[in-house]
Amino acid sequence: MKKTIHLLVAFVLVLTAFQIIKTQLVVTVVNELGNKEAGASVQLFETEEDYTKETNAVAEAVTDAKGIARFKDLKAIPYYIIVRKENRDNAGGGEKTDKLEGGRINKITVVIQ
Repeated sequence: MKKTIHLLVAFVLVLTAFQIIKTQLVVTVVNELGNKEAGASVQLFETEEDYTKETNAVAEAVTDAKGIARFKDLKAIPYYIIVRKENRDNAGGGEKTDKLEGGRINKITVVIQ
Protein backbone atom coordinates (compact mmCIF):
# COMPACT_ATOMS: atom_id res chain seq x y z
CA MET A 1 0.00 0.00 0.00
CA LYS A 2 2.77 2.39 0.97
CA LYS A 3 4.60 1.65 -2.31
CA THR A 4 1.45 2.38 -4.33
CA ILE A 5 1.01 5.76 -2.61
CA HIS A 6 4.65 6.68 -3.30
CA LEU A 7 4.23 5.78 -6.99
CA LEU A 8 1.03 7.81 -7.21
CA VAL A 9 2.71 10.84 -5.59
CA ALA A 10 5.68 10.52 -7.98
CA PHE A 11 3.32 10.32 -10.97
CA VAL A 12 1.47 13.47 -9.86
CA LEU A 13 4.76 15.32 -9.38
CA VAL A 14 5.91 14.36 -12.88
CA LEU A 15 2.63 15.54 -14.42
CA THR A 16 2.86 18.81 -12.50
CA ALA A 17 6.43 19.37 -13.68
CA PHE A 18 5.39 18.97 -17.31
CA GLN A 19 2.64 21.54 -16.90
CA ILE A 20 5.00 24.11 -15.39
CA ILE A 21 6.91 24.55 -18.66
CA LYS A 22 5.19 27.12 -20.83
CA THR A 23 5.55 27.14 -24.60
CA GLN A 24 8.84 28.90 -25.32
CA LEU A 25 10.92 29.85 -28.35
CA VAL A 26 14.69 30.29 -28.37
CA VAL A 27 15.92 32.11 -31.49
CA THR A 28 19.62 31.98 -32.37
CA VAL A 29 20.62 34.64 -34.91
CA VAL A 30 23.66 34.07 -37.12
CA ASN A 31 25.11 35.93 -40.09
CA GLU A 32 25.85 34.46 -43.52
CA LEU A 33 29.22 33.20 -42.23
CA GLY A 34 27.58 31.37 -39.32
CA ASN A 35 28.80 33.80 -36.66
CA LYS A 36 26.34 34.55 -33.86
CA GLU A 37 24.92 38.08 -33.90
CA ALA A 38 24.53 40.00 -30.65
CA GLY A 39 22.26 43.04 -30.61
CA ALA A 40 19.84 41.93 -33.34
CA SER A 41 16.17 42.84 -32.85
CA VAL A 42 13.69 39.98 -33.13
CA GLN A 43 9.93 40.45 -33.55
CA LEU A 44 7.21 37.77 -33.60
CA PHE A 45 3.85 38.16 -35.33
CA GLU A 46 0.81 35.85 -35.23
CA THR A 47 -0.60 36.77 -38.64
CA GLU A 48 0.85 37.34 -42.09
CA GLU A 49 -1.00 40.66 -42.29
CA ASP A 50 0.61 41.95 -39.08
CA TYR A 51 3.98 40.68 -40.31
CA THR A 52 3.60 42.43 -43.67
CA LYS A 53 2.46 45.70 -42.06
CA GLU A 54 4.94 45.28 -39.18
CA THR A 55 2.22 46.02 -36.61
CA ASN A 56 0.96 44.24 -33.50
CA ALA A 57 4.12 42.27 -32.71
CA VAL A 58 3.21 39.76 -30.00
CA ALA A 59 6.75 39.66 -28.66
CA GLU A 60 10.04 41.50 -29.16
CA ALA A 61 13.56 40.89 -27.89
CA VAL A 62 17.19 41.72 -28.62
CA THR A 63 19.78 38.97 -28.94
CA ASP A 64 22.31 38.60 -26.14
CA ALA A 65 26.10 38.23 -26.46
CA LYS A 66 25.60 34.65 -27.72
CA GLY A 67 23.13 35.71 -30.43
CA ILE A 68 20.13 34.34 -28.54
CA ALA A 69 16.67 35.85 -27.99
CA ARG A 70 14.23 34.05 -25.69
CA PHE A 71 10.45 34.21 -25.74
CA LYS A 72 8.24 32.69 -23.04
CA ASP A 73 4.55 31.97 -22.60
CA LEU A 74 3.73 31.75 -26.33
CA LYS A 75 0.84 30.05 -28.07
CA ALA A 76 1.53 26.72 -29.79
CA ILE A 77 1.16 28.21 -33.29
CA PRO A 78 3.51 29.15 -36.13
CA TYR A 79 4.90 32.70 -35.92
CA TYR A 80 6.12 35.12 -38.56
CA ILE A 81 9.50 36.51 -37.58
CA ILE A 82 11.50 39.62 -38.46
CA VAL A 83 15.14 39.82 -37.43
CA ARG A 84 17.17 42.98 -38.08
CA LYS A 85 20.60 44.30 -37.25
CA GLU A 86 21.94 47.42 -38.94
CA ASN A 87 21.34 46.93 -42.69
CA ARG A 88 20.89 43.13 -42.49
CA ASP A 89 17.74 41.06 -41.99
CA ASN A 90 16.17 37.65 -42.62
CA ALA A 91 14.13 38.72 -45.68
CA GLY A 92 14.00 35.99 -48.28
CA GLY A 93 14.33 33.06 -45.88
CA GLY A 94 13.39 31.90 -42.39
CA GLU A 95 10.44 34.25 -42.12
CA LYS A 96 8.00 31.82 -40.51
CA THR A 97 8.47 29.24 -37.76
CA ASP A 98 6.96 25.79 -37.78
CA LYS A 99 4.06 25.34 -35.37
CA LEU A 100 5.56 25.51 -31.88
CA GLU A 101 5.18 22.45 -29.68
CA GLY A 102 3.08 23.32 -26.66
CA GLY A 103 4.69 23.03 -23.23
CA ARG A 104 8.18 22.79 -24.76
CA ILE A 105 11.24 24.92 -25.39
CA ASN A 106 11.30 25.25 -29.19
CA LYS A 107 14.56 26.29 -30.87
CA ILE A 108 15.28 27.84 -34.27
CA THR A 109 18.23 29.47 -36.00
CA VAL A 110 17.68 32.50 -38.25
CA VAL A 111 20.25 33.77 -40.74
CA ILE A 112 20.55 37.49 -41.43
CA GLN A 113 22.38 38.89 -44.45
